[in-house]
Amino acid sequence: MLKLAASIALSTTILLSSAPAFAGGREIPNDMRPCRSGNGPAVKVQIEGLKAASGNVRIQSYRGTKDQWLKKGAWLHRIETPATGSNMTFCLPINQAGEYAIAVRHDLNGNGKTDLSSDGGGMSNNPSINIFNLGKPSYQKTKFSVGNEVKSIRITMKYM
Repeated sequence: MLKLAASIALSTTILLSSAPAFAGGREIPNDMRPCRSGNGPAVKVQIEGLKAASGNVRIQSYRGTKDQWLKKGAWLHRIETPATGSNMTFCLPINQAGEYAIAVRHDLNGNGKTDLSSDGGGMSNNPSINIFNLGKPSYQKTKFSVGNEVKSIRITMKYM
């Protein structure tokens, strides 16, 4: 259990450090229209297992490449919104077909700070997070392909 707690804490720290207040990407509202059938390219992300309907959820898209995954300032789109329940759905538009990866952070108390004992995180493809990968699974474990369609994925949140 201690190993899991340490790895989740490291994952949350990396998610927070990869998401500076000002970055090269674009902050957008959670507009579900690009994820309607027949639209795209876009990624419809269903987040499951939020600990509580409190605080804020931040979701960010990255290119699924070694040089951009979780790198400071490399995120493409960011949505930040109050948590509303244990499950939430987001739509991230994608500019072109390719390989992408998603990172999610739940700032449980909404204070904008890293609270290792309570904040949660998750990533596309739900990779295992452990002390050996320092909470930062490789881009190869988190990337997925998006064509010109709406790609649906599920991310399960992890907490200490």
